Amino acid sequence: MTKKVFGLVILAALIIIVIVTMVKNNMDQEKSIDNEQLGTEMTGVASSEGLNKGNTAPDFELTTLDGKKVKLSDYQGKKVILNFWATWCPPCKAEMPHMQNYYEDFAEQENVEILAVNLTSGDSADKVDDFVRDYGLTFPIPMDVEGAVGQTFEAITIPTSYMIDTKGRIQNKIVGPMDDQMIEDFVSKLE
Repeated sequence: MTKKVFGLVILAALIIIVIVTMVKNNMDQEKSIDNEQLGTEMTGVASSEGLNKGNTAPDFELTTLDGKKVKLSDYQGKKVILNFWATWCPPCKAEMPHMQNYYEDFAEQENVEILAVNLTSGDSADKVDDFVRDYGLTFPIPMDVEGAVGQTFEAITIPTSYMIDTKGRIQNKIVGPMDDQMIEDFVSKLE
């Protein structure tokens, strides 16, 4: 009986998190639409660091699964899909083949890099390595061992992805798994 109650409490908490995230995203989109209607042009405006549309994405440095140091700012000049995931997450498992397909088919010609940040507090390096091998992933897998980068980017529900333009500015936040078409559509809107 207590397992059922605990499961229901966890499920309710996840639903609340998803609803709060969706409401926040809708509010951000409404602000963006209001700015567009007022004729506010963001491309020439220096943006501050933050997580809203038009903000410069917070910089970070992590070590990838294969031992290389990566900084988000090193990718300025490229479009970046910044993805947060874990090996135990079913929606993440569903999304990964789509990201790999996109990476193989379009990343080079579209000037896109995928940084799939593993939230390793719940995953061992061996589990992540097995996952990467099983799914044939070839894009960088930074390891967020302490969870600090996931916290900074408010990756509460996973997968969570940010679409970052060539100037390092956030253009979209997507909570939940993406498919090939979604990825293409979001990336096509990046400058």
